[in-house]
Amino acid sequence: MSRHPTVKWAQRSDVLYITVDLPDAQDVKLKLEPEGKFFFSAISGADKIPYEVDIDLYDKVDVNGSKASVGKRNICYLIKKAEGKWWSRLIKQEGRPPVFLKVDWDKWVDEDEEREQENKLGADMDFGDFDLSKLNMGGSSEGFGAAEGDDDNDESDTEDENMEEAPPAEKEEVPPVEKRGATSTGGEAEEKKD
Repeated sequence: MSRHPTVKWAQRSDVLYITVDLPDAQDVKLKLEPEGKFFFSAISGADKIPYEVDIDLYDKVDVNGSKASVGKRNICYLIKKAEGKWWSRLIKQEGRPPVFLKVDWDKWVDEDEEREQENKLGADMDFGDFDLSKLNMGGSSEGFGAAEGDDDNDESDTEDENMEEAPPAEKEEVPPVEKRGATSTGGEAEEKKD
C-alpha cells in the first residue's frame, strides 16, 4: 500500500507551484494530463517505501508549458494553467482537502497582491531630487568603508573613559560593623576584652 507524501501548493493567475516533500526520492514518475489529472509516484528510504499522489486539479492545465525539477529533498512542479485565472482551490473535490495537501506559505501571493506587483514594477519609484546623503544615517562623509577598520588612527580616549558612569546604587541599610575604636555611626565602640 502506498503512502502520501506532503504536498504543498501555491498559485499565481497563470501558474501553480506544487512541491512534493520527499527526501531521497527514487524512480520518480509524473503524469500530467490536460484535463488536470495529476499523478505522482516514487519510492524513498532504505526500505524503498512507495509514495503516491493521485489528484484531479481544479481546472485544465497546459502540459507543454509545465516543468518539473527533482531535488534531494523535494520534487518541484511548475504547472502552467490553461486559462490565466485564479482558482478557488487546488482540487476539483469540494469540501475538506486531503490531509497531505497544504498551502505553501513561502510561495503564496494573494490575488490582489499579484495585481499590485504587476502595476508597480518600479513605476512609482521616482525619487525626484531626494538626496540620501542628507539623511545623516551615522556614516561619515568618507563613505561606509572608511568607518570600518580604521581604528589605528583613532585619537579618542580609551573605551573606559568614554563609558558613561552608572548612577550610584541606592544604599541599603547595613548594620554597623564593630571595629576597635569607632563604629560606622561615628560613636565610640566598646573595647573588647580578649
